[in-house]
Amino acid sequence: MAEQTTHHHHTIDYVEITVGDLDAAKRFYSEAFGWQFNDYGPDYAGIRRGDGESGGLRRGEPVGVGGPLVLLFSADLDASVEAVRAAGGRVIEGPYEFPGGRRFHFADPSGNELGVWAEK
Repeated sequence: MAEQTTHHHHTIDYVEITVGDLDAAKRFYSEAFGWQFNDYGPDYAGIRRGDGESGGLRRGEPVGVGGPLVLLFSADLDASVEAVRAAGGRVIEGPYEFPGGRRFHFADPSGNELGVWAEK
């Protein structure tokens, strides 16, 4: 029986790790933890979990020592964009489309970057 995935509005749903070398990172996480990946081109690999994904490796230049990008799920992405702005956050990327839906990134008042995504 396939694992069912349920997304909950405004909860942590997905974590991305920015890496400088995607192939080396995939090798490391595969060897260290047995992770498997869904490849989406030269810049991104989703981390498989059952019949879904729990996160991804995103090729880019890690800032400082790097760190994961926490993604929240939203049942209404446009309303979430407005809620972030209204609460004093700053939208820094998007909203934009990706293979699984739409998303945007924002900075909280302390400067932490998070993302919010929604299914198509």
